[in-house]
Amino acid sequence: MSSAISVEKLVSDAKETASKLKIDKFDIYGAIVDETSAEVDSGEPKQVSASNRASITVRVWNDQGTVGVTSTTNIDRLGLELALQSAHEASFFGAKENIPDFSPEAIAVIPSRESQTATQTAIEQLVETLLGAEKELLAKHTAIAGVPYNGLSQRDVSRFYLNSAGAMRNESSSYSSIYLYTKTEEEDRKPRSAGAYRVSRSFEGLDVKGCIEETAEKTISHLNYDKIKSGKYLVAFSPEAFLSLISAFSSLFNAQSILDKNSLSSPESIGTQIASPLLNVSDDELHVGNVGASTFDGEGTPTRRTPLIVNGVLTNFLHSSVTAKRLDAKPTGNGSIGSKVSVSPNFFHVERSSEANASNEKVYDLATAENVILIDDLQALHAGVQASQGSFSLPFDGWLINKGDRVSIESATVAGDILDLLKAIVYVEPEVKITPSGVAPQIWVEGLSITGEA
Repeated sequence: MSSAISVEKLVSDAKETASKLKIDKFDIYGAIVDETSAEVDSGEPKQVSASNRASITVRVWNDQGTVGVTSTTNIDRLGLELALQSAHEASFFGAKENIPDFSPEAIAVIPSRESQTATQTAIEQLVETLLGAEKELLAKHTAIAGVPYNGLSQRDVSRFYLNSAGAMRNESSSYSSIYLYTKTEEEDRKPRSAGAYRVSRSFEGLDVKGCIEETAEKTISHLNYDKIKSGKYLVAFSPEAFLSLISAFSSLFNAQSILDKNSLSSPESIGTQIASPLLNVSDDELHVGNVGASTFDGEGTPTRRTPLIVNGVLTNFLHSSVTAKRLDAKPTGNGSIGSKVSVSPNFFHVERSSEANASNEKVYDLATAENVILIDDLQALHAGVQASQGSFSLPFDGWLINKGDRVSIESATVAGDILDLLKAIVYVEPEVKITPSGVAPQIWVEGLSITGEA
């Protein structure tokens, strides 16, 4: 049974079951995921798995207008009936304030797009490809002793949303991904590691070669490492590192965090300068580079591009239908269904602003710059970030660069305040890189505190 057929069946089952239970108002968001994945170790398959998972979240409103929520992985008729029944029972204990309702945009028209699905490849091919990648990496340098973390997976996802007021959304997409992460062993030297990740709509389109090359190049460049003096440095963030920092502080733009007073922003922050005028940041789920893009969120609201920082000025927040109503704004397609509708960013797009030009920025280049730290990968983001205070202290992988010569940094931490960092941006490179977590260029920041060896 294809997931498209099962979604249609689910809709008719839901309507019939709700009317049998005398439930007038409900909505359902769910996903069916079909996934195969492989891991290898030392020339042998380590783990090969295939799974088919389904989950739905059901919300039911009672006659008093309060709402109950339940989730289940059982999406047959009986599972649906139990879910509707328990959500109805829970509704009598639901919150009395800021009660969620259907999104006003759950019935808005979504432009059609071409098929986002691809044919699945045989699992033997996944294993073979991964074994080949491991072998190739081990041959790149004698110091590369193993590829302890690796994986190749392909996924088909069908998502759907429906409500009792006639909204019906349904979409399917496929994507494949590979990651490789090495470890080195050299006498009298510390083990070094590096990794890379690639994602594509189909297995055929997956840049396995590029993933191997990037992993090898980074690993080898970390073999020549040295201590670094603590101090203030000019720092260039790789696209991935800058995106992970923006994601860690996404409560800046999150309307729910703002209403919960868990954010550095307040409703009055719109229109204030929070970053260098050189910077633009948007949330852009439908960006062509976003392989797993969804056209609607958990409330059925169409997703879209939402400018967050324009020329350094905070211009919008990310909203669910609930936060939009409370802050007199429009839902932005960032809501997820639940007893408390949560808000989360989709796909960040960081770029140079229209204000960036020769008169207000100095052009920096790793080939000519002196004593610059290139941060490639930030670690311990969950532990090292105090999002509501704005502070961070994060270990990182990177290099000290002098006129193009790079020496890997043995171990160091970058620390500071996110708003200070955003204002200290001195150069936003024109060329962006599409990564699995967003789109960004290299970003240069002046005067960051780096703690190395004192």
